[in-house]
Amino acid sequence: MDEISKLKVENEKLKKINADKANLVSISAHQLRTSLSALKWILKMLIDKDLGKLTVEQEGFIKKAFDSNEHMITLVNNLLTLNHTGEMNMEPKLEKINLLKIIEQILFEFSGETFNKGIELTLLKPEDGLPEINCDTEMMRVVIQNLVENAIKYSQPHGKIVMSLRHKKESNEIEISIHDNGIGISKENQGNIFNKFFRATNAIKKESIGSGLGLFTAKNIVEHHKGKIWFSSEGGSASGGESPGTTFFVTLPIN
Repeated sequence: MDEISKLKVENEKLKKINADKANLVSISAHQLRTSLSALKWILKMLIDKDLGKLTVEQEGFIKKAFDSNEHMITLVNNLLTLNHTGEMNMEPKLEKINLLKIIEQILFEFSGETFNKGIELTLLKPEDGLPEINCDTEMMRVVIQNLVENAIKYSQPHGKIVMSLRHKKESNEIEISIHDNGIGISKENQGNIFNKFFRATNAIKKESIGSGLGLFTAKNIVEHHKGKIWFSSEGGSASGGESPGTTFFVTLPIN
């Protein structure tokens, strides 16, 4: 075996090791986030005295636990995002999946947060169902989670979020849309919204914590699946006031 062949073999070995490591990180981080999210809303119920009154000392300790849990959720989200950003040069592991089932699971994971904020989240499904789609399950979870999380994060309390799915038979694609009536995206920020580390001005004012990697990662994943991602927004309010909100669209080829 010549030197070039040896290098190719070693390179393939390194690729497999890296892929296995990334997969382990992704699965572990998703499991952590699910558990931390459940804990978050139990702590919030205690703080809101839904389960009974607390002493001042008890409330202080629980608030500290809540803040620490929030910090851990942010770290896990960043870990997931960075992990998938590092995978962008890798080909997706395509398999036939039920996209609707995955979306329903993700929405359930966020149900505590939407309930706490009083946000009405509606999923519109086609009456005749959806065909299975070829995609990387973990990567697609990252896309949907980012879009849902942003819609919740930048909505006002008691807002409305509508997510819809449809099978575009003429192009053999599935289209996902998620609309919120939150703070919107200002005209001057719209051209940069998918850029790495970019965060819109009004988004920073509403939610100071964020990596600016979510939409960048989502775009890369969608494009690796030969799909498209775009949005529609009439402009945003820097003060977080009235806004028509934003709709994100994703189309994915079925095969």
